Amino acid sequence: MSNQVIDLLQKLRQSAIKRGLQALISYHEEDSYLMRFANSAISLNTNEHLISLDFIAFDGRKRASYSMIVDPTDFESMEKGLDTLAEMLPHAQPLSYDPTFPVYEKDVVDERPFDPALAALTNEERLAYFNTLAEGLESDDIKLSGIFSNGTTTTAQISTANEHTQCFRSTDAQVTAVLSSESLKWEVNAEQSAQKKSDLDAEGLHADLALLVKHYQEDQSVQLPVGKYTVVFGPAATAEIVNIMAYYGMTGAALMQGYSFLKEEDRGKLLFSEKVSLRDDPGVVEIFAQTADRFGFERKPFPLVSEGRFQAFMWDQDSADEFGKTPTGHDVSHASLVMDAGSSEINTLQSLIDMKREEDILYIPYIHYMNVVNPTQGMITGSSRFGALFLKKDGSVQVPYNVRLTQKFSDFFGERVQWLSQKQVVYNVSSSYGRRDPNALKVPRFICVKEIEISHSNPSY
Repeated sequence: MSNQVIDLLQKLRQSAIKRGLQALISYHEEDSYLMRFANSAISLNTNEHLISLDFIAFDGRKRASYSMIVDPTDFESMEKGLDTLAEMLPHAQPLSYDPTFPVYEKDVVDERPFDPALAALTNEERLAYFNTLAEGLESDDIKLSGIFSNGTTTTAQISTANEHTQCFRSTDAQVTAVLSSESLKWEVNAEQSAQKKSDLDAEGLHADLALLVKHYQEDQSVQLPVGKYTVVFGPAATAEIVNIMAYYGMTGAALMQGYSFLKEEDRGKLLFSEKVSLRDDPGVVEIFAQTADRFGFERKPFPLVSEGRFQAFMWDQDSADEFGKTPTGHDVSHASLVMDAGSSEINTLQSLIDMKREEDILYIPYIHYMNVVNPTQGMITGSSRFGALFLKKDGSVQVPYNVRLTQKFSDFFGERVQWLSQKQVVYNVSSSYGRRDPNALKVPRFICVKEIEISHSNPSY
């Protein structure tokens, strides 16, 4: 970790103290690269280096915040930001509770998710990756589009309480590759997440894309009847569902504000399949976990669901202060969610297609435009869009048009769960907008669920 970052925070701390501020100062730096493809050609190749500061000042029940993008050589402008914060604080609306002020008991430096090789990735390497994953798949009709985004993120913070700092640094990459037929109007896509350079597997992405292109070119396209199906979800679909389930259902804020589908009395109850275990695990480096939260709490594995039984809600410091609860070390930008693997040996797309089947199976790799329909019931909706397959029990494969499903979390992960893959996959759920903040989940490669209801089926792509 650069001593320059720590030195800057120490200087800002002294400036805040001189202004009589009780303050938390947070530093965020990103070095981001983006290569975008469209119509089988590079349409954008850019990089961005940004540094921002977040100031939060406390005065009893009053709290004010101010954020700014900074030039690291222009300390005067940073001090003006502190002046603005000082002017804002007296006018802040008092909270209904006493907020906790961060006091760090020790210095923390966590660079586990940082890989120098990924940080040093070149344009030539990014282009070579795209060339490998698309080799032999493009044609006059089939075009490649997608993105390769990678970068380094550095975050650090200090409070005026003492001189201890918390510093974190990580590297990440996110690849999305889309092959589309201009004449037939279909698309297939594949994605990959990486915390280090060795995680990048262009050959693996190529294999999945090649298999999907083969079936989308050769097999019959069908409009599926509305009804209930046995569905196998890919890791992207599973990760998105788990992520939104945890956010809307398993935080103390969701519980107390009345939009969680879970209740305090649900702790210890068998609400999910016994095959399902879910935890927040800061020890899993590849999902960009942090060892300490913003208030200095050491983060440890935190069970959310153990063999189907709901265990506990996650409490960030602010929600704990407001509702008189004990924080659980979850004052972080995102939880570090891991769903345990299962026992099935179906671990690749090819093995899923080749498996002997006693019934028709709908494979949905992605859920697009996912929305929460009713948070208190834990109900979401989304569509399969492109990349789905309909695996017939007679061994044949069909290509289904877009379908919509509307289900409760308890339907996805309850007694209807048939099996989970032995293999786990890291899937990046980072937002494409705003500052770089890598976030990924580790989930089974496939999860098979019976009686998933298709509420709408399109007659075309």
